[in-house]
Amino acid sequence: MKHIRNFCIIAHIDHGKSTLADRLLEYTDTIKVTEGQMLDDMDLEKERGITIKSHAIQMEYIYNKEKYILNLIDTPGHVDFSYEVSRSIAACEGALLVVDATQGVQAQTISNLYMAIDHNLEIIPVINKIDMPSAMPDEVEDEIIELIGCRREDILRASGKTGEGVKEVLDAVVERIPHPVGDNDAPLQALIFDSVFNSFRGIIAYFKIENGSVRKGDKVKFFNTGMEYDADEVGVLKMDMLPRQQLNTGEVGYIISGIKNAKEVQVGDTITHVARPCAEAISGFQEVKSMVFAGVYPIDPTDYENLRASLEKLQLNDASLTFSPESSVALGFGFRCGFLGLLHMEIVQERLDREFNMDVITTVPNVSYLVFDKHGDSKEVHNPSGLPDLMSIDHIEEPYIHATIITDTAYIGPIMTLCLDKRGELLKQEYISGNRVEIHFSLPLGEIVIDFYDKLKSISKGYASFDYHIDGFRPSKLAKLDILLNGESVDALSALTHVDNAVTLGRRMCEKLKELIPRQQFDIAIQAAIGAKIVARETIKCVRKDVTAKCYGGDVSRKRKLLEKQKKGKKRMKQIGNVEVPQKAFLAVLKLD
Repeated sequence: MKHIRNFCIIAHIDHGKSTLADRLLEYTDTIKVTEGQMLDDMDLEKERGITIKSHAIQMEYIYNKEKYILNLIDTPGHVDFSYEVSRSIAACEGALLVVDATQGVQAQTISNLYMAIDHNLEIIPVINKIDMPSAMPDEVEDEIIELIGCRREDILRASGKTGEGVKEVLDAVVERIPHPVGDNDAPLQALIFDSVFNSFRGIIAYFKIENGSVRKGDKVKFFNTGMEYDADEVGVLKMDMLPRQQLNTGEVGYIISGIKNAKEVQVGDTITHVARPCAEAISGFQEVKSMVFAGVYPIDPTDYENLRASLEKLQLNDASLTFSPESSVALGFGFRCGFLGLLHMEIVQERLDREFNMDVITTVPNVSYLVFDKHGDSKEVHNPSGLPDLMSIDHIEEPYIHATIITDTAYIGPIMTLCLDKRGELLKQEYISGNRVEIHFSLPLGEIVIDFYDKLKSISKGYASFDYHIDGFRPSKLAKLDILLNGESVDALSALTHVDNAVTLGRRMCEKLKELIPRQQFDIAIQAAIGAKIVARETIKCVRKDVTAKCYGGDVSRKRKLLEKQKKGKKRMKQIGNVEVPQKAFLAVLKLD
């Protein structure tokens, strides 16, 4: 155990974590790096250049003629995947805090750092990209010292591109990060921090052993679910899985026990022996807090069960996804899914399409509301179509959040304006250091789910960090906005919004839908309504054939007769025709600005 080091790499998005991880793997001869980002193995990760999943891999390193085993976990940098980071941190004793020499300390650096400090991890600060012409290592060093209060000589300088400083980073990992502590003879206690579905082997769980040891063939049980299994195979994670006879305290590895049902494995659960179980589960695993809820429906209604199975398999690999069944008048049966943000929602949609061949429609994202009727009873409503009759509603309460924004002083003005436009209320503002300020706002959750984070990033040039926690429900004047196509309500497009924004939102939705819905053989009326009152209307003109082309000269009544005949046909068509709303229209409504 003295020769084991478990550590993760944390940083803001695009600060070069995955490239540095590649250099560490190359230096320890773990793999030959043939193309960049060897750990980012998902097509989506390669295309977008982001890390979506945290990846665990084991390296061997010789230091002072002794062999050390280093377990590295590379983590995502985007705030939508911060849950992945929290799980990786739970399986480590130390963290490399990577900061870009050209950009300095940024938002996600701070929130990931706080997460690591909460778990008492040893922090090794590394300044990356020092080979860049625009690097400012001295200024960035000052920022890091101010942030974590370390000594100047503790900060390492490296370059993931050229490999400079990689040996110093590995030496620091061995010297500074403490080895895991635990009792190898105690009952087995292992924390599951991730899992994947394999169509041949069933579900593979990744774990870190806190106490005890596990051998191949042992009878194990999962503490929270109480299910018992045989450990068919245990082993360690290199680029591929390497089977071992036994894993001891402090090691990170995987277990295959032929589990077929996705519900039986929960990330954060504890593995123990059936014969000698541990007294309690490993605690300190945080719950997911979904920010954005949206309905996900199969395009073909017969795919409902396949969609359920796909979501369960996806949830194994992405524990921050939550879902429950729901139904809609327009779209049939589907699921109400909870996501951590809009990028997360987009990634889940892409993965459903690529990995499971599921064609789905996603509705407009929203949050849950509390509706109180005249008798004082309350009901939670996730979907505007689930709202009871307006006459029976006494008042509606919406969820509020306490938001903390850390930003550069140069961006205070635009950020304040953004928050106040979103019906926010300034609670306090305090200067952390030099030119850094922390602003606390109380905001309605419904206002921030769609585009708040994207706007915050663009007005602060990617610098502002945003963190929040739910702060209870408050009464609010909300209106249900319905979108009607030819008098038929499309419940997937309906939204609950504040009375002051309802009319402008309705107008903008109608204009946007007019651009996106293809023209038909008949006129399509797009209307936005609040209750029985129509607040906006747009008309998509029908595609018409020139029926009077064959009449040249002659009596005008012949032309009129032909036009009247065409008009009757269009009217009849309108009665039986229905309008298909393309998926693009659902997505465009999110990005109305």
